[in-house]
Amino acid sequence: MIRKRHLYITQEILEKNPEISTYDAPSLDTRQDIKIVESPKLGAEAAMKAIEEWGQPKANITHLMFHSTSGVDMPGADYQIVKLLGLRLSVKRVMLYHQGCFAGGTVLRIAKDLAENNAGARVLVVCSGVTIYGFRGPSDSDLVFLVGQAIFGDGAAAVILGADPNTSVERPLFQLVYAAETIFDNSEGSIEAHLRELGLTFHLSKNVPTLIGDNAEKCLIELEAFSPLGISDWNSLFWVPHPGGLTILKEIEAKVGLNKEKLETTWHVFGEYGNMLSASVFFGLDEMRRKSLEEGKSTTGEGLEWGVLFGFRPGLTVETIVLHSVPIVTTPSMSP
Repeated sequence: MIRKRHLYITQEILEKNPEISTYDAPSLDTRQDIKIVESPKLGAEAAMKAIEEWGQPKANITHLMFHSTSGVDMPGADYQIVKLLGLRLSVKRVMLYHQGCFAGGTVLRIAKDLAENNAGARVLVVCSGVTIYGFRGPSDSDLVFLVGQAIFGDGAAAVILGADPNTSVERPLFQLVYAAETIFDNSEGSIEAHLRELGLTFHLSKNVPTLIGDNAEKCLIELEAFSPLGISDWNSLFWVPHPGGLTILKEIEAKVGLNKEKLETTWHVFGEYGNMLSASVFFGLDEMRRKSLEEGKSTTGEGLEWGVLFGFRPGLTVETIVLHSVPIVTTPSMSP
């Protein structure tokens, strides 16, 4: 069950906190005060929608996993989510900070392990991307931040995972078949982020799109998940890569040899919402199943059976998730 939510840095916030929009002003305390409140609040709104669509009692949630880049505090956002949602106080929690864009794949990989190794588990996964840490005014000497301001956006998404679904009351949307994490060779320093007094600083090398494009097909081949299925035509898959940027998506298309329509869903998410860090791939999954239903496709994966999800982050690290779509049964309750 995938639901999403948005937050935006408003003019009111900037006028109240002018140090945020000054390029190098010490402003970490201000950013922290905003983030530790807004990140779990935004995540809770997305989670409530996911729980509503799931249709089961909140008491059936056994595990909670929360990811946010920055906003470290104690007790953490996972604790705040329990209180905001009214979850059982004994729910088992996992809190992840500072993982970056690829963590949309990371939380799926970990949640998959939790669900498969704990009978009856239902894992609520929440990703909340609030960009207040990296937002600041322009600088003539630092053009990288102009790129960041242009492509990053705020958003939160939530999903509930479990093994052996009770199909009489639960409606699966995608199956997570296989998960892997890989560090690209010779990629040190290509993406870096550092928390400083002025907020979150980041460095993006010009070769990041090329590194991702050159290694995308290699990740698919080395998975050893598609070859037993007899799949070597990557256009036969549905695709949900992280919308990290225009050039990155173009490199994936070109280097893997994808038809233009293969990344239409990701292009849509990037164009409408930007890069929302770990929440982005969930927006992609939600858009894909919505569009598949709207167009009368036979499965949640654009009518295709198998697909792949990519997450990229500092390292340079990639998370790869092999997905299996499920048949669409057209009923009134299927409206996204």
